[in-house]
Amino acid sequence: MPAAETPDQIARTRMVTARAVLQGQADLRTYPYRLLAVVSHHGVSGDKVSEAVAAAEFLGQFGWDLVNISEFASNKIVYAFLRRR
Repeated sequence: MPAAETPDQIARTRMVTARAVLQGQADLRTYPYRLLAVVSHHGVSGDKVSEAVAAAEFLGQFGWDLVNISEFASNKIVYAFLRRR
């Protein structure tokens, strides 16, 4: 199992991986900002979108709303952008 993403790392980059969210390895309780990017870079295109949306849906129960989701063609990474309520 990969190492947990630290709250400091998440705050510094303003990003968290979808995998860390879904595996319960990301602690956002002390995250100081209102906006957050959830990054998915595992699997093929459809899998990445599904993973990012699943992470966004999971974070919805903790006060986060999905604002937008996008796949950047240059690096094939999917980003879900969230805003805290």
